[in-house]
Amino acid sequence: STRGSFDTTINVLEGLLELERSVGARHDVTAARLRGEEYLLERHLIHRLSDGEVPQRRWLEIGFPNGWYYDVARVLDYLRLARPAPDERMSEALDTLGSKQVDGRWPLEHAYHSRLLVDLGETEGGPSRWLTLRALRVLRWAGAR
Repeated sequence: STRGSFDTTINVLEGLLELERSVGARHDVTAARLRGEEYLLERHLIHRLSDGEVPQRRWLEIGFPNGWYYDVARVLDYLRLARPAPDERMSEALDTLGSKQVDGRWPLEHAYHSRLLVDLGETEGGPSRWLTLRALRVLRWAGAR
């Protein structure tokens, strides 16, 4: 399909990457994963292809744990694991992630804790050690933007 869901795409991409890591690369799996990555990259990770708009404002707000939700931190972290180097089409998403830093940490903008059996000790709006780790890894991979 040429149309799809960013939420679904990132879930499938993470699964395909883990499959490749577990059992080794297979041409069909790698090809499918690369098509999914290209789908997101064509859209600069956050825009609708048809009109260039950001269809979901929550994609720009970072949360943890994501579950099935898509956001810039999650997709950039996935691409960090999947690719040896960043692509120029990631620039806006990288800038968005970098701009969220407050006092060297990244805030939890969306808490999906209600689905967890344990308390992560973080609240919406407060600093998140999980998002800070994710953001620092991504930005280091991207060349410390």
